[in-house]
Amino acid sequence: MVDVKELAANAKVLRKKGLGVREIADELHLSVDTVNYLMEYGPEGLPPSDVKIGWRSVGVSGYRVGLMSELMADIVVEELGKKETDADVVLGISINGVPYATMLSEILDIDFAVYRPHSESESGVFSSNFASISKDKKIIIVDDVLSTGATIKSAITDIKDAGAEAVLVIVIVNKSSLNEIDGVPLRGIIRARSLGGTILGGGASRGFPYS
Repeated sequence: MVDVKELAANAKVLRKKGLGVREIADELHLSVDTVNYLMEYGPEGLPPSDVKIGWRSVGVSGYRVGLMSELMADIVVEELGKKETDADVVLGISINGVPYATMLSEILDIDFAVYRPHSESESGVFSSNFASISKDKKIIIVDDVLSTGATIKSAITDIKDAGAEAVLVIVIVNKSSLNEIDGVPLRGIIRARSLGGTILGGGASRGFPYS
């Protein structure tokens, strides 16, 4: 079981360092709702049902990141084959999706781009240091963990606004019941969902169902 007191303390430390709620959620692999709750109520209350994801044992090794990316690439090829389409760019969601998107770009031999979500607003920006997201390009979106899907939704909206098309979202862990986001197919290597209650503390009788 995850220590809620430790999570609340870590969230406050990250906030003092200047990170926004969405950035804290990414860093702790929690949903934005859970972070907001921890910031407001601390460890004394019972946060919304959530699943704490940790993949540091993979992230510390470039070799392991590469192996995970091979799995993601296999799923990408399968999904694009079903749609009988291809892709022009792999877009990594900053910061945790970037290593996997970098590897996928090399494996699939297509361009690599980076999306930086705004810490507090709905929209983000495409980094000008990497491939552009422009008219008629087909985009694969890559992130590590999907919770509510808010960051991915903002990326899809910004891709559409640029005249491009998101053809697939691929993540390591899908914490939702979603199979698509705004009409874009969503695939995860692993799906993790709370079955009532919360693994952050408390039991089913006190928790809130996660959806």
